[in-house]
Amino acid sequence: MKKKKQNGPSAFEKFASKVSKAAGSTAAFIGAFTIVLVWAVSGPFFDYSETWQLVINTGTTIITFLMVFLIQKAQNKDSLAIQLKLNELVASNERSSNSLVDIENMTEEEMVIIQKYYHRLAELAKKDEGIRTSHSIAEAHSQHEYKDKNRSKNHAARNTTKK
Repeated sequence: MKKKKQNGPSAFEKFASKVSKAAGSTAAFIGAFTIVLVWAVSGPFFDYSETWQLVINTGTTIITFLMVFLIQKAQNKDSLAIQLKLNELVASNERSSNSLVDIENMTEEEMVIIQKYYHRLAELAKKDEGIRTSHSIAEAHSQHEYKDKNRSKNHAARNTTKK
């Protein structure tokens, strides 16, 4: 019997991710800086000719052009991963609005309405309590107990329905 191959990241996806990480490293910056420095120091040997200038212009243009696509590919994947994680958090919290799960597909006008809601919520929170009260250790314990109690209820309910 043949095993189904799991869909992993494509070769381009792996390449884009690795190149994006490498391009953001200290070593990459030092390498690029060294190339520019060597190019600048070599200017007098080439009498600052048009060819000498063309070398750095062409090289930087090609690298920039290609890096835009590689970085955008990696950025799109990272952005999607963050969006999915946020969706999971919104969907899993019984007190949050599920309308936020698909917020990236809302119109700007709809987002402004939601923004006004949260702005008003922030104003009410400022009036009620200060930051030290709203984010206190006691509140953290209370929140944990609430979630733990609900988790226990849900676990018991699942075990009851399985039997």
